[in-house]
Formats: sequence, structure tokens, C-alpha cells
Amino acid sequence: MGLKSLKKQRRIQVVALAAVALVVSTALIGYAMRDGINFFRSPSQVVEAPPSPNETFRIGGLVEEGSLVRGQGHEISFSVTDGGASVPVVFEGVLPDLFDENQGMVGTGRYVDGVFRASEILAKHDETYMPKEVIDALKEQGVYEDPNAGS
Repeated sequence: MGLKSLKKQRRIQVVALAAVALVVSTALIGYAMRDGINFFRSPSQVVEAPPSPNETFRIGGLVEEGSLVRGQGHEISFSVTDGGASVPVVFEGVLPDLFDENQGMVGTGRYVDGVFRASEILAKHDETYMPKEVIDALKEQGVYEDPNAGS
């Protein structure tokens, strides 16, 4: 076997290895994205078409007045509403400082047996920080008031 064919063989191995690496990384990115993009739903959408219990997604809306209950330990339950529907939420952990009733919030988690089990809660203390999806969901239900309207 000459030197030339050895180089050619080496090049084929390198190209083959690169192709395999590309396929593996693409598959890994796809797999990560599957959980990573956290599809956003409003409470009305969750009630109308409940997601499967193993799907992680984001829910957003207003914390329903009178629904906030601080349980034993770190468990907190409340309802999130968009004016059209309410979804009970259970969260274990420390809530953000700005979290309160009638305030905007976004939670990440899963919908299991009619309850949204949140792994993360973000509070939105005014409309400038509220995600567009939450505003759109509230507008759709006729709940959202533009803070700049009439000024």
C-alpha cells in the first residue's frame, strides 16, 4: 500500500467521523429543543386542550385574587387566569419578590391531573416586563388594559 492510498484512507475516515459527529450533534440539539422551547399556553388553552402530563410548557396570566395559599414548608398554590379560564398551580420553592395576586406571572412546568406543577415561577411586576404571549392571551379574553391608554 502506497503513501497516497494511506492519505486517501485517512481522509475518508476523517470525513466519515465528521459526518457522524454532525448527525449526533443535530440529534442532540433536536432532543434538547424538544424540552427547551417550552411551548407557551394561556390558561384558556390549557383548559380547552390539556397537554400531556410529560410535556413541559410555559403558562402565563394573572395570579387570581384570593387564590394564593402558602402551604406547609415551601409549597404554594394559586390559580393563574387570563379572564377566560383559571388553572390551579402548585409550586414548591421560593417565589419571586414581586409575586402577588392580580400580578402577571409566567410558570414553567407540567399539567398533571388538572393541576399545573410548576418547576419555575417568574413574576412580572408591570406590563413592560410581561411577555408578549401573556399580553396577547389577556387581550384575547378582554382582560388586559394598556397602561399607556388614555394618558
